Amino acid sequence: MSSSSSLVTLKSCYSVRPIEPTWCGRLPLSEWDQIGIITHVPTIYFYRPSQTWLSTTIATTLKDSLSKVLVPFYPLAGRLQWNDKNNGRFDLECNALGAQFIEAQSSLTLTDISDFSPSSDYYRYLIPRIDYTLPINDIPLVIVQLTSFKCGGVSISLLVSHAVADGQSALHFTSEWARLARGEPIKTMPFVDRNALHVGESQSPLLPQCSNSEREFNEPPFLLGNTDNIEERKKKTTVAIIKVSKTQVEKLRKTANESWGKPSNGRGYTRYETVTGHVWRTASKARGHGNDQPTALGVCVDWRCRVDPNLPKGYFGNATLDVVATSLAGDLMSKPLGYASSRIREAIEKVNNEYVRLGMEYFKKHEDLTKFQDLHAIGSDKGPFYGNPNLGVVSWLTLPIYGLDFGWGKEVYMGPGTHELDGDSLLLPGPDNDGSLLVAICLQEAHMDAFKRHFHQDIV
Repeated sequence: MSSSSSLVTLKSCYSVRPIEPTWCGRLPLSEWDQIGIITHVPTIYFYRPSQTWLSTTIATTLKDSLSKVLVPFYPLAGRLQWNDKNNGRFDLECNALGAQFIEAQSSLTLTDISDFSPSSDYYRYLIPRIDYTLPINDIPLVIVQLTSFKCGGVSISLLVSHAVADGQSALHFTSEWARLARGEPIKTMPFVDRNALHVGESQSPLLPQCSNSEREFNEPPFLLGNTDNIEERKKKTTVAIIKVSKTQVEKLRKTANESWGKPSNGRGYTRYETVTGHVWRTASKARGHGNDQPTALGVCVDWRCRVDPNLPKGYFGNATLDVVATSLAGDLMSKPLGYASSRIREAIEKVNNEYVRLGMEYFKKHEDLTKFQDLHAIGSDKGPFYGNPNLGVVSWLTLPIYGLDFGWGKEVYMGPGTHELDGDSLLLPGPDNDGSLLVAICLQEAHMDAFKRHFHQDIV
């Protein structure tokens, strides 16, 4: 599940199982677990431990604490199982087979890779690559690679199956893993009972028709004249991480809030709505869209506190859904920034208790979920959302992504790992807690320079 090169040599690979017996059996997954991204989401952390921390000690600490944290987080020690109907639905077999732990050695130093760019050649050797042609029940849900550098620094890359945990749940797992590694008790136990999703359904009966949901999940637009975007998705992509200073963020918010009427609910547009609106219209400019080109923006919304009752604290699973904002490229590019932000606000505000439950009912009615699963990472032609003329911007602005301390101090750099899908992008808080943001975006190589140019020029 990984590659070797002259830069990185694989030393060993282990299965790390829960240190104590855990519940075994088949855990049903919700509809929200089985749509969208069902592959693994990568993150990577770089550290400079003191010389008292030998690489063998670090590896032992990580493996021992991982075996402990997999006891309460036992779903992550299991395996996915396709159901017998071959219709894109699967269950989670809690069988304590464990996580995969890889140890590697690099000939580089952290100084050699000081820019930590995810587009650098060495990056792909620090993050395991998963062979999704293997049977799904053979693929661990958690894969960790510890790479030791010549200077004594280390990187820890972590891949967590999105079919079992969304961003908030995955970070809940890693933060508790780090607490156990430091010798501290778990702070918040995971709540793994999927029945929590159905509490309150009788008080909020579902409507017999799901027309709104059906419109929401229709195919997104393609480039004018095309019937799909398969050729667009085949084009070579590159990744850039662009810093947006606090001053620039404030400029964008001021521009958006003053340029397009009064925002709904009387609330000013958020950092996400303004910066994402800027990314959306910049992407249309960089891609050279005509005025009549339809374009869609995917927005991932956490609905833990948008349903009645709210999900329990520590709910472990997927409690996010994607909504889509749409526009003509000409409107995005010619109208003020507030217009793009208003389209995003309108999409987000749809997500309420009724919308979530309607969506759940809508997917239950579909016998085959395959077309709703984003399988680009394994070379499938299904799931056409990403790729020109569309993009998705996922917010990590409120997630606790920094300060992951396993006992040898906080990271010197944290990144989202590799992204290869045209239009796949993230918003992250700046690592210095200074109000800045980072835009991590993947675009076709032919469009990236124009994107960077327009992105900075249009912040006025």
